[in-house]
Amino acid sequence: MGTSSCGDGEKQRIEDEEQYGVLLYYKYTSVPDLDELVSFYESSCNSLGLLGRVRLSPKGVNVTVGGKLTALEEHIAAAKSNCLFEGTDFKLASCHHPLNDKVAEECGFTSLSIRVVEELVTFSPCPPLKPPEISNAGKHLSAAEFHSVLQSATEHLDGDGKSENKDLVLLDARNLYETRIGKFESDNVETLDPEIRQYSDLPTWIDQNAEKLKGKNVLMYCTGGIRCEMASAYIRSKGAGFENTFQLYGGIQRYLEQFPSGGFFKGKNFVFDHRISVGSSKGDIIGSCLLCNNTFDDYSPRCRCKLCRMLVLVCNHCRVKGDICVCELCRKHGKSEVPLSLDPSNQPSESNGDNIRRKLRILCLHGFRQNASSFKGRTGSLAKKLKNIAELVFIDAPHELQFIYQTATPPSGACNKKFAWLVSSDFDQPSETGWTVAQCQFDPLQYQTQTEGFDKSLTYLKTVFAEKGPFDGILGFSQGAAMAAAVCGKQEQLVGEIDFRFCVLCSGFTPWPLLEKEEKGSITCPSLHIFGSQPGKDRQIVTQASSDLAGLFDDGCATIIEHDFGHIIPTKSPYIDEIKVFLYQFI
Repeated sequence: MGTSSCGDGEKQRIEDEEQYGVLLYYKYTSVPDLDELVSFYESSCNSLGLLGRVRLSPKGVNVTVGGKLTALEEHIAAAKSNCLFEGTDFKLASCHHPLNDKVAEECGFTSLSIRVVEELVTFSPCPPLKPPEISNAGKHLSAAEFHSVLQSATEHLDGDGKSENKDLVLLDARNLYETRIGKFESDNVETLDPEIRQYSDLPTWIDQNAEKLKGKNVLMYCTGGIRCEMASAYIRSKGAGFENTFQLYGGIQRYLEQFPSGGFFKGKNFVFDHRISVGSSKGDIIGSCLLCNNTFDDYSPRCRCKLCRMLVLVCNHCRVKGDICVCELCRKHGKSEVPLSLDPSNQPSESNGDNIRRKLRILCLHGFRQNASSFKGRTGSLAKKLKNIAELVFIDAPHELQFIYQTATPPSGACNKKFAWLVSSDFDQPSETGWTVAQCQFDPLQYQTQTEGFDKSLTYLKTVFAEKGPFDGILGFSQGAAMAAAVCGKQEQLVGEIDFRFCVLCSGFTPWPLLEKEEKGSITCPSLHIFGSQPGKDRQIVTQASSDLAGLFDDGCATIIEHDFGHIIPTKSPYIDEIKVFLYQFI
């Protein structure tokens, strides 16, 4: 009986694995009622046990979810019953259950995330005032049509095998790390790889390389098709000479389904779910280890560039050696020396030929019951060690606090004013006498009640950016880190008013309820989180509070430094070296 039961259990496990799948689809369309669409996805996905990412905007949907194949088929049927999804290409693939918890979590396949966003895919760091019209996107070519165009080009080779087809180019709309493990190749067609770190860098590349596209028949492709929609519309918006822009409908995924042996696609198709990559029946490998250059194309170890955090290929042998990884883009832009030797004598000088390096300008937000002067004093060592790469700018918070004392009588003599970014609901303005007796002993959890005053502080920061900016980044300490995190959560809405490229959050905590609607990994601002490790010596902000805050930031752009000290910003090695490494990527 025991053997039979075990066998039945194993059989059921195998059947369950065979029933699992991943569903990808998108649709650009005018959404009349976003709330109704959110309710549909909450109801459908939760009832069917689907996990993954759902992005909704007034202009459409972008969905990647996983679950039982039968559940995914039910979801497709429910979506098709809504005329909103008419003509949608639902790409459903069977696969194994997520096996690597780390990869599954990073790809968002351990929870369901439904978010309303401004852009289904972020096409530019700062959304253009007049974005390209999707209705002007390039003509869709089916996988068969796309293959036929490349086949025709190949058949027109001359006797020497040289190209006679100079009016046709292939344009890869994906990120560099994706193209390194798979791409289209045709002997008779030029392939343009923009070598971008992220999709939002593509418009700049198109602007700088417009002459390579003008007058050509441009064949664009990406993973599933959505990135080509906006990018092809952007190219065509440039006018005469850019009309003949085409895109592979359904992306590489549909092409490999049509041509399982690979056709003109070599290597593997990088995907943004737990599968990581999907190859053809050939199983060919075109990737190579960043460090030793041996054949390798496995991203499952999730190795990242020490500077920019982009995924890099590092083989098992090099990974065991613990070599520091710097991606080819950082090397190309002259940043390779930074992590390879963190000794200041080996770091880049302030000038390199005719290119003078500008220091980063970082706005510093102090903690509760501090001021600009005291925070500047506390960070003197940090400023000194960053003097060659950053200028720290200090400001007082807008909420002035009362002077408090716990002795029999208030101290004599003048005292500097104290300020806060967030205050409690029973906040009182300073009295005329200037002093008030403390109601109780110091409460290490007082920060949990300081949830008011954000709007005033946000308005104040807008003025600071207008009058004292621009700033490359924001550094916040304790309550200042909570304030900075809240601003990061609203970064999309603040474009043009509070613009910055990164944040450094020291001994931070989540400013509830300001970020209560933010889901794990939903904030995409590049961030450095510095806080005390467990068991913590920080008596004011517990380690878990800072760790929870870091969890709200996307894992791909969040760096964490845990130290063995208290409520401070450490400036000893190796901590200061790691801080420098983070900052150098923005110079």
